[in-house]
Amino acid sequence: MQKRTSWLLLALVSLFMVTSCDSKAVYDEYQSVPNKWHKDSVASFNFKAPDTIKNYNLYVNLRNTNDYKFSNLFLIVELNYPNGKAVKDTLEYKMAAPNGELLGTGFSDIKENKLWYRGYKSPFKFSETGDYNVNIQHAMRKNGDVNGVVNLEGITDVGFRVENAQE
Repeated sequence: MQKRTSWLLLALVSLFMVTSCDSKAVYDEYQSVPNKWHKDSVASFNFKAPDTIKNYNLYVNLRNTNDYKFSNLFLIVELNYPNGKAVKDTLEYKMAAPNGELLGTGFSDIKENKLWYRGYKSPFKFSETGDYNVNIQHAMRKNGDVNGVVNLEGITDVGFRVENAQE
């Protein structure tokens, strides 16, 4: 019995080690969204430039539940460079298939989405050494409504990820 328990423990530890190792990730951070994502709430991420020579892929990561009622998502993403330069983008992401099924990975009612931010069209390099800041907020609107969605339901976590690009 003890030998069987040892093998089970070894298998669980091995599984944990394999799933927790992520050789591409340079920076990967999440912030929880309490209940609903308020339109004025900004998820902010601070990190040091990993290297100014290598290419990187930058992603916005989201976790959402079935309470998310839209087929798309509009985000305002601002990248602040160490010298004060800022690049602000309004981005649209597809969040559901035409049949209404939410996109993303996951077996439960929580889906995880890894959304391209930089590096998909051309290689992204950190042009300056120092501290970078990324701010993310939602910019959702209902069709025909001038005012934005004040409290966006269904988003549980917002994240930002920097990965080494394939060479």
